[in-house]
Amino acid sequence: MRPRVSVQDSALRNGNFSLRIDPVRSEDAGFYEARVAYNTEVQGCQVELGVITVTLSPPSPVVENEPLLLSCNSSHQASLVETCWFHNGRQVPTSGTFCSLHGALSILRPAMSDAGSWRCQLRYSDNKIISATYNLRILGFDGPANPVVYAAAGSAAD
Repeated sequence: MRPRVSVQDSALRNGNFSLRIDPVRSEDAGFYEARVAYNTEVQGCQVELGVITVTLSPPSPVVENEPLLLSCNSSHQASLVETCWFHNGRQVPTSGTFCSLHGALSILRPAMSDAGSWRCQLRYSDNKIISATYNLRILGFDGPANPVVYAAAGSAAD
């Protein structure tokens, strides 16, 4: 996993033997065990790393009015019960231009207003709730509703 993992040597003296993984990948999910021996004493711990991913299809950049699919997947083993999507903090109704199915959200005609923070929230049969955020960027025209620009003769116009 090198060079994505690190242990802060200076923190070991204070009893902190944390492992840092950056960036985390889907295949990093699983159990991790640490053992520390000091003099005659051995201490250990075991943690499980769960990974959630949000993917975009087709990949960035997204062009305005071209359909896209945001998919949300987790390494959690229980059965998926419910998926909710939030755009800029507000829950998205799955009707009209937004369609949600099995952890995925389809946007049929993305507009510039659909750019921003998208969060998927997965609820499982064991009542565990897991969420992740994706920052969606959309290429398109973000100008006035009426795209008529007036410029004085002899001046520049953008």
